[in-house]
Amino acid sequence: MNKLIGALSAFLMISNISLAAGNADVIKAQARNSGPGVWSFSVTVLHPDSGWEDYADGWDVILPDGTVVKPVASEAFTRTLWHPHVNEQPFTRSQGGVEIPVGVKQVTVRAHDKRDGFGGKTVNVILP
Repeated sequence: MNKLIGALSAFLMISNISLAAGNADVIKAQARNSGPGVWSFSVTVLHPDSGWEDYADGWDVILPDGTVVKPVASEAFTRTLWHPHVNEQPFTRSQGGVEIPVGVKQVTVRAHDKRDGFGGKTVNVILP
């Protein structure tokens, strides 16, 4: 019975590790002011993209109050990533025209993957 419990515990730990490993991580994010209240972001994402079923499909800029800032309101993310980057890891993509209210001094950047959603590493960005 103890061997069965040990084997089951090991299986669950391995399963949790593999699920966590699928999340898209933001490993670097930079902001550049391009006008009053308007910013451009350059974000580097790391995710084990495997194809169209599982890839990092976007990243968000989040205000301190939890609001997701999107230059195009109809898009799912601040920056939508339209295709897998299987052979390009990590990868960096930029997005301009991100409107941040004057006075906000810090935002959070998070990435999303098609299969597992949010949950990877985030980066806090101090706005100069």
